[in-house]
Amino acid sequence: MSLERYFHRYGKATFTLFLINVAVYTVESILSLNPFAISGWVLKLLGQWNYAVLHYGWWWQPFTAMFVHVGILHIGFNMYFLLVMGRQLEGIIGPKRLVLVYLVSGLAGNLLTLLMSPMVVSAGASGALFGIAGALILITGVVGGNIQGALMNAFVLFLINSLLPGVNALAHLGGLLVGMAMGYYYGKRIRRHLMARMYGYGW
Repeated sequence: MSLERYFHRYGKATFTLFLINVAVYTVESILSLNPFAISGWVLKLLGQWNYAVLHYGWWWQPFTAMFVHVGILHIGFNMYFLLVMGRQLEGIIGPKRLVLVYLVSGLAGNLLTLLMSPMVVSAGASGALFGIAGALILITGVVGGNIQGALMNAFVLFLINSLLPGVNALAHLGGLLVGMAMGYYYGKRIRRHLMARMYGYGW
């Protein structure tokens, strides 16, 4: 299957984000001399090391960290969910808004991570992915008229995926809350548009 067909299959924004994550992991692997597990110094340099952000002024790290992963399984699972959920959300709100949800949610989760110990080193697209999931859940809830059910689903999603050891629950929480807020906004717009088409009034 050609590259163009992958863009068509998964959505141009979703697959572009996938390629960026894979490219960054390739660089990590080369620097670490290990494609399966990334070395600590590489994660401190390319991921988010709270001490460096707070004391050295490395404020780019909360942004870059959402494209950095700690090992082959980490990126494998995250990229699978990116392709599955990203394609769905991109089909609903379009490529530009999908990228916006990814970036804003990922950044929110990483900034919230700064509340943890200065020695914490974190990396991964999980915050951004929770944002995508939160947006999908709230859009479905708003359009379907079941916001309470959507909120419950989001809560269960957070609990199932955030209570394991070694998981950055704050990044998950920050990304999820921001994604839910954006999903609520987009859901309202979609619902108004559907109502307008159904009953013939503007929005």
